[in-house]
Amino acid sequence: MQSQEVAPERSRRGVFWVVAILLVALVAGLIGVRVTGLLPQLTNPFAEQETDRSQPPLLQSIQDLSRYVAAEGNFQVVVDTQRNREHVPDFLLNERTLFVAAGSVEAYVDFSTISEDAIVVSEDGKSATITLPAPQLGETNLDQERSYVFSEEKGLLNRVGDMFGQDPNKQQAVYILSEERIEAAARESELPQRAQENTTKMLEGLLRSLGYEKVTVTYTAP
Repeated sequence: MQSQEVAPERSRRGVFWVVAILLVALVAGLIGVRVTGLLPQLTNPFAEQETDRSQPPLLQSIQDLSRYVAAEGNFQVVVDTQRNREHVPDFLLNERTLFVAAGSVEAYVDFSTISEDAIVVSEDGKSATITLPAPQLGETNLDQERSYVFSEEKGLLNRVGDMFGQDPNKQQAVYILSEERIEAAARESELPQRAQENTTKMLEGLLRSLGYEKVTVTYTAP
């Protein structure tokens, strides 16, 4: 009777070990197939997914442009200045100068200050809208080689005074007034509008080269 009870027990243990060995072999085989790439990667269908739609490369590309000079205008103005004294005849005390001033003014767009809010990219990544500050005018560059005194009238006392030395502040005042007149002419010209058009064309070409199909550029009020 004792030998009959031991035999089934040994049989169950043998079956257990056989099953365990088979399971270990099966797991090892699956791992090997997965490592070699013969079995597709199994993923969790309920795993959390995160999508990043921000466009830092686009923002950095535009900011790298910094101060983009979009247009330059060349201007020539005539400055007519006169200094005399009331109740004193002009032949005694008078100084009138006609100065032809030539210079250039640059129109630029400052990209360095734009933020991420200024760039809006569609969810499909095919279109982008950019809001930029209005073009600004740079400092006037007076071309002294092309600027000259056209005519000059001086009274007798003024000529006598020049014999003892000219006043350098008078020439400086003419230059400053010339720069102001050129700047005013640039503001009244089409230079800001031309700078805006050139900036828009440049950005449209840049963004289309990055894969954007539709590009919209707007400008804030100056």
